[in-house]
Amino acid sequence: MGGDVARTKGSDGKKTEAAIRERALELIVRHGFEALTMRQLAGAAGIQAGALYRYFPGKQSLLFALMERHLTGTIAAMESLPNIADAEDGVRQFVRFHIVHHVTNRTSNHVVNNELRSLNRENFAAIMKLRAAYEKKLRTILKQGTASGKLATADTALTATAMLAMTNEICVWFRDGGALNLQQVADIYAQMAVQMVLAPGEPKSISA
Repeated sequence: MGGDVARTKGSDGKKTEAAIRERALELIVRHGFEALTMRQLAGAAGIQAGALYRYFPGKQSLLFALMERHLTGTIAAMESLPNIADAEDGVRQFVRFHIVHHVTNRTSNHVVNNELRSLNRENFAAIMKLRAAYEKKLRTILKQGTASGKLATADTALTATAMLAMTNEICVWFRDGGALNLQQVADIYAQMAVQMVLAPGEPKSISA
């Protein structure tokens, strides 16, 4: 991708590809993937339609690239988090990260969550594998915490799914300038998540 292709004078390959990705995300969120045309995207990115295919051979490869970039970036960011002290700390840290990262990357997160149906079978499997790798972190925290007696979950996979569903909705309604800022919202949800799974008899701390 990139290289010597017909593109807007004064631009370079990386900047052009970044512009294509950014415009594609915006157009997909606004109109839906199925309604997007490559000619429309080329115009929005400021390049000739023919040049677009040097970066992305077609709509399917474009959609896969957008989703893969978002998920691999999310996993890398998650893996760079500090080591957790215990299961409670792990739940709190994961939920805070999930909320802040996904709201900060709201546009790409919207595409990943709402356009899975538009992937072909092979690309769908690859994206779901990446999603599973990310979500495995939370399931592992819950599983280990339950085994240690710190947490109490009847089904760790189902509990993880419930936590993710609860926090994913924040991307829909959160806006800057409200009564609470993003970090405050993340802290409150993290505390709620801990209270959902903390074993009976464990002190329900409200630590930062």
